[in-house]
Amino acid sequence: MTAPIHDDHDQIPPPTLEEVSPGIHAYIQLDGSWGLNNSAFIVGRDAVTVIDTCFTEVRARNFREAIRAVTDLPLRTLVNTHSHGDHTHGNYLFPGATIVGHELTRQAMLEAGLPPGGGSGPGLFPNVEWGELEMAPPFVTFEERVNLYVDDLKIEATFVGPAHTSNDVIYWVPDRKLLFAGDLLFNGGTPFVIAGSVQGSLNALESIRALGAETIVPGHGEICGPEIIDEMVSYLRFLQESARKGFDAGLAPLELARQIDLGKYSEWHDTERLAGNIHRAYSEIQGEPLGVALDARSMIADMIEFNGGRPVRCVA
Repeated sequence: MTAPIHDDHDQIPPPTLEEVSPGIHAYIQLDGSWGLNNSAFIVGRDAVTVIDTCFTEVRARNFREAIRAVTDLPLRTLVNTHSHGDHTHGNYLFPGATIVGHELTRQAMLEAGLPPGGGSGPGLFPNVEWGELEMAPPFVTFEERVNLYVDDLKIEATFVGPAHTSNDVIYWVPDRKLLFAGDLLFNGGTPFVIAGSVQGSLNALESIRALGAETIVPGHGEICGPEIIDEMVSYLRFLQESARKGFDAGLAPLELARQIDLGKYSEWHDTERLAGNIHRAYSEIQGEPLGVALDARSMIADMIEFNGGRPVRCVA
């Protein structure tokens, strides 16, 4: 079932609800580019479990209204796949829920804070109308794995970082062969690893391949099957190979990014992520620990320069 949910942005499709398995609904925000993430919820006999929220106050409220169009049961549990704001900024709009996530997710959220003043401000997304955001990190945390239950349905939460970030968690529903992959997977979008690891992402992708998922809800883009894993692996290996050549030639990350022919990957949105991703690949070539903190400002500056000096396209 696909049911359109009202959204007043005229440049992109309205979000949709898709029942990906009985009682399990994915909230899909296309086109899946910057800030347009996917969330989900699972309806039990007497309560609801929510997976991730949204980037802005309006989008998070729309997601909550979409849940209420399906059920008026209590929103008892909220789990986060990682710390980025497009998956966590709306946590505060679920005040009765126990918020669960990785210990590093909580840490990263508190360190990053909110956009300036909880409202609009300069940076990578200067034109986003954030609304009145409030910080609400996970307050039940784990380090490796934890099982959650919706009635008798088990959801296995497993830490797989560093990958997209330092703190990625996948949520696997084995009885349904259903995976909530977070931003390990971008369907139609360029992978983004400046806060995580290229090799760590490859390791995580092999781990999720072994699960045997039949249905995958990616962090961004349309619901898909396991074939998307090969697409992500292909890009990341291409990134590693290109970075090795550029590093050996003494090229700066931005200089290399401008020389790379993206080929089939140029059809994906957010191609400027290449410039930031090369910084991460160079770090790993130099033998630095996977996921080590890098200078985000220089990586973001290179992405903006790669994008012609313009802020990245974000229609959230």
